[in-house]
Amino acid sequence: MPWEKKWFQFTVLMLLAFIWGSSFILMKIGLKSFDNIQVASLRMGFASLFLMPVALRHLKKLKRKDVLPLIIAGFVGNLIPAFLFTKAQTEIDSSLAGMLNSLTPVFTLIVSVVFFRMKSKMSQFIGIGLGLLGALGLIVSGSSVSIANVNAHAFFVVAATVCYAVNINVVKAYLTHLSGIQITSLSFLFFGPVVFYLFFSSDIDGAMQHADWLSHLGAMALLGIVGTAVAMLLMNTLIKYSSPVFASSVTYVIPIFAIMWGMLDGEVVTSFHVLFMGVVLLGVYLINRKK
Repeated sequence: MPWEKKWFQFTVLMLLAFIWGSSFILMKIGLKSFDNIQVASLRMGFASLFLMPVALRHLKKLKRKDVLPLIIAGFVGNLIPAFLFTKAQTEIDSSLAGMLNSLTPVFTLIVSVVFFRMKSKMSQFIGIGLGLLGALGLIVSGSSVSIANVNAHAFFVVAATVCYAVNINVVKAYLTHLSGIQITSLSFLFFGPVVFYLFFSSDIDGAMQHADWLSHLGAMALLGIVGTAVAMLLMNTLIKYSSPVFASSVTYVIPIFAIMWGMLDGEVVTSFHVLFMGVVLLGVYLINRKK
């Protein structure tokens, strides 16, 4: 595949935006039968099972120096955010979760500058400020904008974007000698036992009391296999051939699909949401300006 070509990288970026933009509504569907711990466990469990045959085939190629970065990629880049997002969506709409997810490039740049000594410009710091301001606006947005409208669950999404930022920089700095398939499958192999334990020690019988639990389980399988395993295969390969900030810019487009699915599901998107989403995107634009 022509991964070095910009047009192909952009195509992959758009595909990832659609997949991850649809993930928020799938999580919302799963939460109708399962609790937030079960939804996150099922998502990562299906992904881990799907990738296990590939991981076992590449396990013999694993080097000691790659173990820690792969553990970080698995736990910080995937497992922890999965639980943070499902916890957040017990109290906030999927469309708002998608909007806040666009903070990922902001934190990607911060982590790059602070911990990986990447050079930056003044416009990028202005962009960081605007991104954070926009995120705060999204968190407090409601029928009226006031500090009383702050929903603490929105900060779980912000924490997840910090995890994504750390992961993108770690993969770019330490794992680009591996293929996207190797990075994804081996990193998922490490946390497999954790998610299986969490799911099977939860109240499974209670979840099965819902009349539509099987269809909700199917949504979790789709979320795990396509929305997580396949998406991360594409993402980790994209990181290898592009910059961390470019790869993280997938989150600019994710809110469009997240909002679309949310509105189809009856969620309300206010003018304040649109306003502060624009502030976030302006910040992200400044972060990615070349001049």
